[in-house]
Amino acid sequence: SFSFGGHYEPDNTHHGLLLVNNDDRVAPAAGFDTHPHRDMEIVTYVLQGAIWHKDNQGNDARIVPCEVQRMSAGTGILHSEFNQALSGSTHMLQIWIQPAERGLRPGYEQKGFAEADKRGRLRVVASPDGRDGSVTVHADATLRAGLFDGAEQLEMPLDPTRKTYVHLARGE
Repeated sequence: SFSFGGHYEPDNTHHGLLLVNNDDRVAPAAGFDTHPHRDMEIVTYVLQGAIWHKDNQGNDARIVPCEVQRMSAGTGILHSEFNQALSGSTHMLQIWIQPAERGLRPGYEQKGFAEADKRGRLRVVASPDGRDGSVTVHADATLRAGLFDGAEQLEMPLDPTRKTYVHLARGE
């Protein structure tokens, strides 16, 4: 969604604290080898398949649809992500948010959110205070996820003093 890696657009580098919103598809038996991150809040949201996360902090977990993972890179973290399936790709969002402060201790959190809790509404899945059972991000940002079919609609008032970004992951 924004400039990233080999894709560079100087006028499209971020949206407020939202630095990266990668809509990734990871082929079977493929992924991202061990690589570093620092001073970043990274939220992974799996839409289809599964991704295996492993890091130098001892976290070793599989993330599946309806789960959200938050990794606080803080002072530095090394991690890898792989689709260990022999067939079927993984579709996931990787969302990078600038933290409220630099040099935080690295951290990890993962939670599941039932489809029923997102049907026809925007359910908080990440927030600065962990409200409504969401994962806690160390940033002034709230992430919501929703599932809408057919004639379902939602109207949500927006605060004109804040930035809002909407990403349609599937559908029209």
